[in-house]
Amino acid sequence: MDKRTTPIAKIFLIAVFLILYVPIFFLIYYSFNSGGTMSHFKGFTLDWYRQLFGDTRMFIIVLNTLVIALLSSLSATVIGVFGALAIYSYKRRAKNTLLSFNNVLIVSPDVIIGASFLILFTMAGIQLGFMSVLLSHIAFSIPIVVLLVLPKLNEMRPSLIDAARDLGASNWHVLSKVVLPFISPGILAGFFMALTYSLDDFAVTFFVTGNGFTTLSVEIYSLARRGISLHINALSAVLFLFTIVLVIVYYFISRRSSMKTMGVRK
Repeated sequence: MDKRTTPIAKIFLIAVFLILYVPIFFLIYYSFNSGGTMSHFKGFTLDWYRQLFGDTRMFIIVLNTLVIALLSSLSATVIGVFGALAIYSYKRRAKNTLLSFNNVLIVSPDVIIGASFLILFTMAGIQLGFMSVLLSHIAFSIPIVVLLVLPKLNEMRPSLIDAARDLGASNWHVLSKVVLPFISPGILAGFFMALTYSLDDFAVTFFVTGNGFTTLSVEIYSLARRGISLHINALSAVLFLFTIVLVIVYYFISRRSSMKTMGVRK
């Protein structure tokens, strides 16, 4: 690489990170403002966090969001892994066709997907609420899991499966002892990506939530429409901290899983 471009690349990278993170830290900074506005920092206070943690309704919304995210990501991971295995087993032309259908769901606008789910649930007579949100999150998370698991399957040498079968392993043992351990980094990546998408989703969730049930993304939107409140800043700061913890946990788990996979290869 040309050394003359290195400083420019570093400056560009720093600028990108500043654009991404400065607004977040600005928001967090004013969550400790006793003045109640984001125009002038009057003094340090934890009142907004006390108000946040003392809000029973907000605690229920956070619980709803976490339950939806965990259940949908777990379900989508299981379905997505078997979907990736099914796509992998097909011949090249059928595999490319199925993968194209899978990718269309990822690049489709969330508004269209949300409206489609709303029409589907209305026609099926499913009441909008917990179940409609859960089913929607499972549906849009499955293609993500498939897309992250398939590359690991393509990396796997067919000789591993052939060797296991030559040693008398059944199809279940081949799957549980050879295939799943090898693709475990892709499975973990798919799970955490589905979890992140579920926690972050607004557009689809906004269409399929009903009266009496909501998630954090929809609640933050409704709070923001009422006007700027440092209560939102405190909530956003907590969510940002939770996201950082989630990324750190994923890093260590994926690193440990990769080391195990390298041991299997050796």
